[in-house]
Amino acid sequence: MAVARRMLDYMERSSWIRKMFEEGARLKKIHGEDKVFDFSLGNPNVPPPELVKQKLRELAARDEPGMHGYMPNAGLAETRQAVSAYLCTEYCVSMAQDHIIATCGAAGGLNIILKALLDPGDEVLVPAPHFVEYGFYSENHGGTLKSVPTREDFTLDLDGLERAIGPKTKVILINSPNNPTGQIYSEEEIKLLGELISRKNYELGHIIYLVSDEPYRRIVYDDCRVPCIFAHYENSLITTSYSKDLSLPGERIGFVAVNPSADEVQKVLGALTLANRILGFVNAPGLMQRLIVELQGICVDVGIYRRKRDRLVSSLRAFGYELVVPKGAFYLFPKSPLADDVRFVRILQEENILAVPGSGFAGPGHFRLAYCVDDRTIEGALPGFERACAKARGMV
Repeated sequence: MAVARRMLDYMERSSWIRKMFEEGARLKKIHGEDKVFDFSLGNPNVPPPELVKQKLRELAARDEPGMHGYMPNAGLAETRQAVSAYLCTEYCVSMAQDHIIATCGAAGGLNIILKALLDPGDEVLVPAPHFVEYGFYSENHGGTLKSVPTREDFTLDLDGLERAIGPKTKVILINSPNNPTGQIYSEEEIKLLGELISRKNYELGHIIYLVSDEPYRRIVYDDCRVPCIFAHYENSLITTSYSKDLSLPGERIGFVAVNPSADEVQKVLGALTLANRILGFVNAPGLMQRLIVELQGICVDVGIYRRKRDRLVSSLRAFGYELVVPKGAFYLFPKSPLADDVRFVRILQEENILAVPGSGFAGPGHFRLAYCVDDRTIEGALPGFERACAKARGMV
């Protein structure tokens, strides 16, 4: 067989997001770009802040020896120092540059974390709904992903998590603000989660790591804030990227931050650094590392996304959809008018609207809309959303 059996299996289970993206390309060829309304892919449509463009031009004009050469696998000292200094304020914790590993985005960060922490057969617990790639990332490194359902409003079900933790649990992975729901886990939830994991460490006799995937940390609304896990649990790591807050998803730049109070912190940092190299990342892109040095705390205009959210929320509710208003990120996760979310997404396709079934995120009975799209897409899709809901309700 030319292709590995595991890859054939992965291809069969491959991301609904990409499937819908490809379906969108097909429909656009038939109906034209302006007649297809694509909410399938979380690709930021807000341009990077002007300061990003300015700093990029300045960097391109620099002519220094070694500017584009190899560097330490953990990243440039100036980059790690800038990030750690900012996080001392952002996370209210004392950090040094040694606690930072520059990565190829949050996906690269998650992969080096799981490579560093997992032994074959270890389990990664994640609240569901969750990002579709987590299962693949876990299996990349010999682990098994276990989904634990959240509550009706997508907040953490701590009792469910406690029941799911077992002898093989090595990592609990959270994503807040969450993709696909936009939910933010509160300070109290994170505090109680930290206490729960500490109890389980004692009962099981081994460390369980809490990992927070935070690429949407700065895309928040209505004066919400994302609590820092470092304040509530010592054996914790954070990974994030600049893909969303600076609108740079194609540049693949992010970092991992390790709690300075973690047990055997130097071993964890050493394993992460080695994983960066042996997984083939080698180091995060050098130009982007230099770019972000002077861009700590800079963010796109979140108000643009908030207005898009509010327009969709008010309209969909008026049409009869049920949904939880997202507190962050740029996704809606409404209930499907049909129990079969895949079937309903096909009804939306008949209206040239592309959404992703909630089943693809371990959240059946819902569908995801990425509203990081232009206003024309939102306004053009509204009549189709109304017709699709009416059609689905007539089928029940």
